[in-house]
Amino acid sequence: MRIAIQGEPGSFSHEAALKLVPGAEIYPCALSAEVFAALDSGAADAAAIPIENSLAGSVLEHFDLLLHHDVKVVRETLIRIRHNLIAVRGASISDIERVYSHAVALGQCRRFLAEHPRMKAVAFYDTAGSVKQLVSTQDARAAAIASERAAAHYGAEILARGIEDDQENYTRFFLVRRSRDAEIDPAANKMSVAFTLEHRPGSLVAALSALSAMGTNLTKIESRPVKGRPWEYIFYVDCKIGSPAEETIALGALAAYCGMVKELGRYREAGN
Repeated sequence: MRIAIQGEPGSFSHEAALKLVPGAEIYPCALSAEVFAALDSGAADAAAIPIENSLAGSVLEHFDLLLHHDVKVVRETLIRIRHNLIAVRGASISDIERVYSHAVALGQCRRFLAEHPRMKAVAFYDTAGSVKQLVSTQDARAAAIASERAAAHYGAEILARGIEDDQENYTRFFLVRRSRDAEIDPAANKMSVAFTLEHRPGSLVAALSALSAMGTNLTKIESRPVKGRPWEYIFYVDCKIGSPAEETIALGALAAYCGMVKELGRYREAGN
């Protein structure tokens, strides 16, 4: 299976894709929109996308892309984010003057960078991409913050392991397929849904109460503005539900209070 990811080989998305589908072929894309375009065109069979980080929060762009493409979430997984200081072979920590990585990764390693004030943090488009650049330039005074897989993929050396501030740093990833290719896992116990509300007082409470009445366990709710319609919002929810019949009933209960309801996928809840 060919899986599209946003970022370079060696990224955390690469790691997630192989955890979701062992042995998959990775199809790297520069932008998230290109990931979904590859899925739409058939250039990729599936996509592995980060949807939420336990520290940085939701990846909001991906909620919008899920809504506006004819796709379904079929699986989820959690990846423990371990950041490492990576340099070209032969370099030492005392040599490093600049550290490149994605802005989120730099922000998650503030303590380490504060302990090494000589190192200047420089934001880059991708964690693995920063290692790729490092190896191509062979600059012994520069380093990158990225995964162990990135270091191995590009032939670089890890100078310091586990430099993230918080050890409880996880990212949740979705495996997404075109709707016509999506197969529901018989053990699916979780559902993602997007909906808009009717303009009536208490409509959000009523919609969530309808889900609660079905015995659902709401695990996440996120709101996003509707483009071109100021102060109107799309709500995204994840909830745990039992049988497929209960899931269908829950969607019907939501429809009574919502202008639009779209099921984004049914899948098995991921463990650590």
